[in-house]
Amino acid sequence: MKLEQFLRHHGIGGNPFSEEDAQTDTVFKKRCLETIHHPAWNKFFGSPSDPSTALVFGEKGSGKTALRLQAGAELESHNHTHPGERVLVISYDDFNPYLDHCKAALKTQSIDQVLESWKLQDHMDAILSMGMTQLVDLLTTERVDLTVLSLDQRRDLLLLAALYDASTGEPIAKRWSRLRRRSGYRPLWTRRDLQIISGTTVFVAALLVLFPSLIQLAKLPWLLSPIIAAWLYWAWRLGRAEMFARDIRKGLRVLSRDPSALRWELLWFKPTELGGQPLPRASRGGAEERYELLRKFMGMLGSLGYAGVVVLVDRVDEPQQVEGDPRRMRALVWPLLDHKFLRHTGIGVKLLLPIELAYYLEKEGKEFYDRARPDKLNMIKPLRWTGPSLYDLAGDRLSVCKLDATSNGEIPRLRNLIDDAISDDYLKDALGNLRTPRHLFKFLHRLIEEHCHRHTEDAPRWKIDYDTFRTTYGAYMRDLEAFDRGYGHG
Repeated sequence: MKLEQFLRHHGIGGNPFSEEDAQTDTVFKKRCLETIHHPAWNKFFGSPSDPSTALVFGEKGSGKTALRLQAGAELESHNHTHPGERVLVISYDDFNPYLDHCKAALKTQSIDQVLESWKLQDHMDAILSMGMTQLVDLLTTERVDLTVLSLDQRRDLLLLAALYDASTGEPIAKRWSRLRRRSGYRPLWTRRDLQIISGTTVFVAALLVLFPSLIQLAKLPWLLSPIIAAWLYWAWRLGRAEMFARDIRKGLRVLSRDPSALRWELLWFKPTELGGQPLPRASRGGAEERYELLRKFMGMLGSLGYAGVVVLVDRVDEPQQVEGDPRRMRALVWPLLDHKFLRHTGIGVKLLLPIELAYYLEKEGKEFYDRARPDKLNMIKPLRWTGPSLYDLAGDRLSVCKLDATSNGEIPRLRNLIDDAISDDYLKDALGNLRTPRHLFKFLHRLIEEHCHRHTEDAPRWKIDYDTFRTTYGAYMRDLEAFDRGYGHG
């Protein structure tokens, strides 16, 4: 008996339980993304017009990635319907490049040494980099009117782009120059260093043309001295920009900013402007400069029609160098749990963390709780699924896979696939022991497959009997127990 034959008999097109990861689950992404939510969805998502922080702990397969994908889709829909109150979505779910850059900056091969020195400002640099890269992409590809920004905001835009734009599609310098021209901030002829050099050179040349008698060996050095002074001023500007660029490069440990490109971009700013800016320099340290840069970033977004920013933090157990080690995950994530940052106006950070980190949270002391204030973070611990909720989830998956024309016109339900000898209470209790959607899908796929293996096409049976359910369920629970102990693949 073929699995497709069994499903089609019940009016189901395709296998609703063949995928186990939300990232690659086409049924979820195409049919369930906007309609099927976890019971705690509203607490997690909040309101797009006033982004809030949420802290979720869940075991593998409990639906953390599904929450991230659904939040992204919901915010995208909100942006389409509310163009004047858009939300910038930052998916902070790939830590590998930032860990690699930090390792290179520290000149070490030990990931433990990297994580030991990992700080809140490293997270803020990564988030600002992703946000600015998205913003520059938008401003350089779409005809956005930058005159809505004040002169100071246009200066801040160019400064933040010079510091944090990390596009790989084209050279950063080319993108920055295009953005500078679009913004109308400081055209070429307003550069003071170039004004001094060109003006002095033209003035001396005009004197020599008008008064040829000045071309004498004794007088020539006095005429050339202003030109030399102008070039010395330019050399001082260049050296100062080089010093700033190298110091900033050391401060931005998680980014691979080229100091030579950054140097030429910094030359466009007056020395007084750079002196008063909160640059992320290694010689200063701390996160206060990042908070000021974050306020500048949020101010620009507000003028461009954005109501806030939502940062979706996920997959902290997947970086190659973390390798699912709870101690390394804790070292990576814990600096981010800072109440001052998580409660920053206009920013909502959605942290989707492995359940293993909940143990460390419970073991922390008063100093950590005073800094993190998890009681104000809309904490969901754990991301829990009951037997009835998993039963409903399976039914929802079956209903969205309904064929256009079924034999009896009914919506497919899980109860219709299972023999009546298995009571509703027993079925829901059994599903509750599976705990997560991933294990639910794995079990149901294995159950349907085993049922089809036991019967032929000539003598099909359209309901899964008690014996098949009992033996398949028992085998799966043994595998699940082995997985929990670390001996199986789940």
